[in-house]
Amino acid sequence: QVCDVYEGQKAGRYDQTAPYANTAGRTDVEGCCWWGRGVIQTTGVCNFGKLNYFLGERAANEGRDARYPSVNFCKDPEVICHSSEHKELKWIAGMFYWMESVQPYNSDGWDYRTELIKFVNGGMVGTSFIDGVSGIVNRGCHNPPCGTGPVDGGQERAENFKKVLDAILDDNRTQVGIPSVSDPKPDSQSLSASG
Repeated sequence: QVCDVYEGQKAGRYDQTAPYANTAGRTDVEGCCWWGRGVIQTTGVCNFGKLNYFLGERAANEGRDARYPSVNFCKDPEVICHSSEHKELKWIAGMFYWMESVQPYNSDGWDYRTELIKFVNGGMVGTSFIDGVSGIVNRGCHNPPCGTGPVDGGQERAENFKKVLDAILDDNRTQVGIPSVSDPKPDSQSLSASG
């Protein structure tokens, strides 16, 4: 509990006698562990709370239509991955996050819909669109690190995105100019030449 004094660091100890508020002033966690679950890794008290408010027990208790009236996402966040009755929850949670947080994203001149249209109209070449979306999903902004750190697994996500697009486009696979993880990072000329 006590730290030694190191150069540039003063001694101290942890004080866990009272909860410490986060930047939003919240100290409640309702006894839950809020790490990511599901296909987009639903994370945090706020996201689980939104699921409960719109789709779960809270919606039902407040008289709104609820797809999962007996599911309390706040009391049991594990239900997203371990429900035997509602195996689709991992996908529902991911789609909910996508619709609620990714699609309406518009910050600092980067608008999801505008960037998607630009990506499609530009021949689906390059990684700027998937990099922006990865930042939104992984770090909450389109241009990480944005105070939260670098995007985790960005290159692999771009490669997976390419695989999905290639499968959808079938005969037009060469249109999607996203390099593989093993390829050297192309310069901007080779990306524009491939479109």
